[in-house]
Amino acid sequence: MSLPDAFDPDAPAGALDGLFGLPDDPEQAAVLVMSVPWEPTTSYRQGTAHGPAAIARATLQVDLHDVETGDPWRHGIARVEAQLDIEALNARACALAEAVHLAGGVDPARAELVAAAAEVDALSEQIRDEVARFTGACLDHGRIPAIVGGDHSVPLGAMIAAAARHPGLGILHIDAHADLRVAYEGFRYSHASILHNVLEQAPQVGPVVQVGLRDLSTRERARLQSDPKLHAWLDAELGLALAQGQTWAELSAQILAPLPDKVWITFDIDGLDPSLCPRTGTPVPGGPSWREALFLLRALSSSGRTIVGFDLCEVAIDDPDDPTDAWDAIVGARLLYKLAGHALRTQASSTEIR
Repeated sequence: MSLPDAFDPDAPAGALDGLFGLPDDPEQAAVLVMSVPWEPTTSYRQGTAHGPAAIARATLQVDLHDVETGDPWRHGIARVEAQLDIEALNARACALAEAVHLAGGVDPARAELVAAAAEVDALSEQIRDEVARFTGACLDHGRIPAIVGGDHSVPLGAMIAAAARHPGLGILHIDAHADLRVAYEGFRYSHASILHNVLEQAPQVGPVVQVGLRDLSTRERARLQSDPKLHAWLDAELGLALAQGQTWAELSAQILAPLPDKVWITFDIDGLDPSLCPRTGTPVPGGPSWREALFLLRALSSSGRTIVGFDLCEVAIDDPDDPTDAWDAIVGARLLYKLAGHALRTQASSTEIR
């Protein structure tokens, strides 16, 4: 990536700089990031639409040298603007969805709720198609696409586009929830349905490995037990294995074993211990620690597989104008840099990425 001669990676980032204080130069960057501030189906607490902007601000606080992946900044990490006005679409969809949320879901006898949910689904399809367009263009030009949500419905189009280009694509899904509901509250494109929709709309997808699950419906549990594509690691089972003496390194190897050569990472921040992400929309006690999650990413990037792209969703901020309301964004920004570094590590021949 071309950088100014005076660029100092150890200097403080300026407020007007791009992500991580780097130039926003999509023509040169290896990792292209699209923000998708979208959350109409968020069913408990909102704030994820503020996540992308808050993460972007917090990236200026991240040191550019990473002890695990070297210097990802040298390859470039740049923002790409969506062609749609996602903020306007989100405002419209959230207004429509509010009545559905207040009613506890769509009542088929209430035509206005049925119509509202149908319009939210139609707007969600626009988001799906925009994310698919961006992801496909990145992959077609040899770049690494990164999607930052928003709620976890956001990356559907990304996984559809990636699977179309890499048949058999594996998915590493880190989440407190299985996200296998056919619909939730009447929304077909709910954040609780993302993996169901991926499996329905991207038949080229191969094994899906889910890590940290601890909040399931009975139907989701039955599907986990019956669908051969799904390889679920429940948080309770991981905790029991650790208590009985297995190491996280041993478990990580078992977790990653079903994944093929090409992998997409879909990372819902509520998959982590909620002390790391207390403002996320649906926090659940338990989950991998920061060190455990990073070890799993390192094990993946050391395995010979290629991370073709990734998404990071459900980082939420209560008040986007309050600079002290930043812990979740700080965690999100550092996780974004780690994900970029590990993805680059699997694709770069340069010794700059170790």
